[in-house]
Amino acid sequence: MDIPGGIFKSYDIRGIYPGEINEEFAVPITRAIYSFAKKQFPNKEKLTIVIGRDMRLSTPAIFKAITETLVDLGAQVIDIGLVSTPTFYYGVFKKKYDGGIMITASHNPKDYNGLKIVVNPGDGGLIKIGKPTGMDDIRELSLHPEKIDNLNATERGSIKVVDGVVDEEVQYALEITRNPSLNNFKVVCDSANAMGALYIDALYKHIPGELVRMNFELDGTFPAHPADPLDPKNVEPAQKRVLEEGADLGLALDGDGDRIFFIDERGEVVKPSMITAIVARELLKEHKGEKILFDIRYIMSASRVTKESGGEPVLTKVGHAYITEKMNEGGGIFAGESSGHYFFKATGNAEGPLLVLLHVLNAMTVQGKKLSELANEVRRSRESGEINFRVKNAKEIIEKLKLEHKDGEILELDGVAVQYPDWRFSLRTSNTEPLLRLNVEEEIESYKGRHEGLVAKIKELGDFDEET
Repeated sequence: MDIPGGIFKSYDIRGIYPGEINEEFAVPITRAIYSFAKKQFPNKEKLTIVIGRDMRLSTPAIFKAITETLVDLGAQVIDIGLVSTPTFYYGVFKKKYDGGIMITASHNPKDYNGLKIVVNPGDGGLIKIGKPTGMDDIRELSLHPEKIDNLNATERGSIKVVDGVVDEEVQYALEITRNPSLNNFKVVCDSANAMGALYIDALYKHIPGELVRMNFELDGTFPAHPADPLDPKNVEPAQKRVLEEGADLGLALDGDGDRIFFIDERGEVVKPSMITAIVARELLKEHKGEKILFDIRYIMSASRVTKESGGEPVLTKVGHAYITEKMNEGGGIFAGESSGHYFFKATGNAEGPLLVLLHVLNAMTVQGKKLSELANEVRRSRESGEINFRVKNAKEIIEKLKLEHKDGEILELDGVAVQYPDWRFSLRTSNTEPLLRLNVEEEIESYKGRHEGLVAKIKELGDFDEET
């Protein structure tokens, strides 16, 4: 049975268990990962490799195959147990291990599993392995193991169990935010029976407030609902609970805990671009002139607030691996992505949901304002929400719309984005699905619903399999 090449994605390895990813495939994939990692550390005989894992039913078998393979290859395996992906990143970065593998399929349904891979060169930032940073090499070595030539171990490796990493992660987050004196907020959190429950529980041992837990029992069958907060249906129970409890805010987390969504006291989801702007404004009070990064989809609010607060806005491609790479290349204290990922220099340029939450709670405390009020203060535009089309001729559509809007300022960082004085749109192909994605934003004062015209044009131009 051959490994399907399609499981090697733009940001990670991911597929359906057991047909596309399983414990058998994990062996050559792990050998390929270790071979790639050794090339990053040519002077090291034995690498320290962290293994974290989520609660999916297929994870124990894959974990066993990976750790046994690494020990056979002579690695020092650091088993940090059941953890979220941000906790995994923290462990690799702060403890200065050489790299790591996180066994998770993030927000995908229960029959999926996968691997997120990082190396830690020790120069201030993690390298997430994606298409621009080595995934193609790992794919090639996995599919053609005869090409691996640097795995001759002089002795077997070993496994070291390291407990308490999530508690250290919480202490570090509190230290970074200077142990803020927070108000006694009531917070609803829906962790979708997944890994974010661990770091939220650990945080609330140290900060005041009432935590209303929803679906905190780890369960790889996802009995309550899928662990994907980008789907509005999955956030509705938390929105309803916020209103029922009279809570100050709500949280919705994804399957591996690296995305965090905020719900205000009115039960409305706060757009991630608003959270980016709120946190950027807070950070820039003490870090004038720093770079703040955000992806190409929605930029008007975050970029204007960043400039108003004395910072330098920087645009990035969509995708967490690309954003971490951009921060590694050009610096920046903080980055926010429209899908609910937030990144900090202090976490090795990886996701830091604990830091985001602490900054938001601190802003509410210090300013004495509700979350909806903070969001309204930083809002500079109206956003369409992402509109997706399943078309066969995505590149052709992008080129035609670029030509039709040549009177605007055109940016081709990721697909095409066109900027006018009071509105803009971005159009790009998905990195993870066969979709064409449209995002439109307009200044509030001059809003005309321009997304409707763009949707009509794409429908006119599109060769559709199915519109989604």
